[in-house]
Amino acid sequence: MAGLRIEGEQEPLLGDTPGSREWDILETEEHYKSRWRSIRILYLTMFLSSVGFSIVMLSIWPYLQKIDQTADTRFLGWVIASYSLGQMVASPIFGLWSNYRPRKEPLIVSIFISVAANCLYAYVHIPASHNKYYMLVARGLLGIGAGNVAVVRSYTAGATSLQERTSSMANISMCQALGFILGPVFQTCFAFIGEKGVTWDVIKLRINMYTTPVLLSAFLGILNIILILAILREHRVDDSGRQCKNINFEEASTDEIQVPQGNIDQVAVVAINVLFFVALFVFAVFETIGERAILLGGLIVVWVGFFILLPWGNQFPRIQWEDLHNNSIPNTTFGEIIIGLWKSPMEDGNERPTGCSIEQAWCLYTPVIHLAQFLTSVVLIGVGYPVCNLMSYTLYSKILGPKPQGVYMGWLTASGSGARILGPVFISQVYAHWGPRWAFSLVCGIVVLTITLLGVVYRRLIALSVRYGRIQE
Repeated sequence: MAGLRIEGEQEPLLGDTPGSREWDILETEEHYKSRWRSIRILYLTMFLSSVGFSIVMLSIWPYLQKIDQTADTRFLGWVIASYSLGQMVASPIFGLWSNYRPRKEPLIVSIFISVAANCLYAYVHIPASHNKYYMLVARGLLGIGAGNVAVVRSYTAGATSLQERTSSMANISMCQALGFILGPVFQTCFAFIGEKGVTWDVIKLRINMYTTPVLLSAFLGILNIILILAILREHRVDDSGRQCKNINFEEASTDEIQVPQGNIDQVAVVAINVLFFVALFVFAVFETIGERAILLGGLIVVWVGFFILLPWGNQFPRIQWEDLHNNSIPNTTFGEIIIGLWKSPMEDGNERPTGCSIEQAWCLYTPVIHLAQFLTSVVLIGVGYPVCNLMSYTLYSKILGPKPQGVYMGWLTASGSGARILGPVFISQVYAHWGPRWAFSLVCGIVVLTITLLGVVYRRLIALSVRYGRIQE
């Protein structure tokens, strides 16, 4: 039949009922095109959300120092963490909202919050005092806006068949990662403007290397809202690809089928939340085959990466004896670690001392980590993390089935945000006081416990439709 696809082909639109030779229309060509246009708009939304996060990461510290001289490295840590904290709080709320109302509503509101946050960031230099707190609020609001990640993933999970879902979730993760990577690249394009830039006196807007990136992000956010209003439509299909009655859309047609009933496996849901938390936790520490087997393989690769990173041998690092002050161990913060990314190797015309600080007692008995170790670990963790991330989201969406997933996706996103908050705190405290051996050993232990958890719930990590026999695994 023209304009229709057959189940089992690359783009299924027709399916035969088990035990019958009759064909059931799953989807018209018009519906298929509209569904995938909507999903691709959400790919763009995810990309722009990630760009909004990373486009100012390299300039936060110098800009913070410029607008408020009282800001220190500890406060920088709070500014950076405020994004994840805002996202952690907002994700379940937007997810719940999307379960009962058209997904356009939480998407547009969240993007508008992000636009407002970027505008506030561009004006944080205006107040006479407490400028650092305005920046803190701006980054926190941006994190709240980024809570729409739960809506994006929930919509995509509900608008794709079981066969389409893995590739769709992979595309979302790719757009998210691409946004993180290109954000700093976009920022460097505005470096030529300089710190002074120009001032638009009418609205007191200072356009310089610090504010131009967020103004671009705000403009892209407005464009994203327009595209969502113009293109995004409510679509929902079951695991086989058949159109389902959509509670988010009041004009559901009478030929749409009802969502198959069945209880969600709550143990599997909680387990995926824990697995996802650990996956993002170890990634934050580091930066800061079926799907279950791939997830297990990804965790094992991550474990091997951290195991290789452990200090071995009898070669010890050089010591910075000149840094000895009162024989005390410094209370290093996450912000102080981040500062190293911005500081020049030359300060006051003198080369900074190299080697392990004597203030950290573990430097005296902990072997060095060789470059080959580090590079091998980078490759392994860089391969293992995205595998764990993608498989966690994919399995999670399949376990939940075709029911509205907004709240559940919100909790999963909140879990990841919590990991990004705790990861830097963990590494800054454990590493500073006990060194890399303890820090990476504890991470290895956490991953081993996670692999054990995965083994315990392994048989339960299956799609809802497979568990109830509607689809063969």
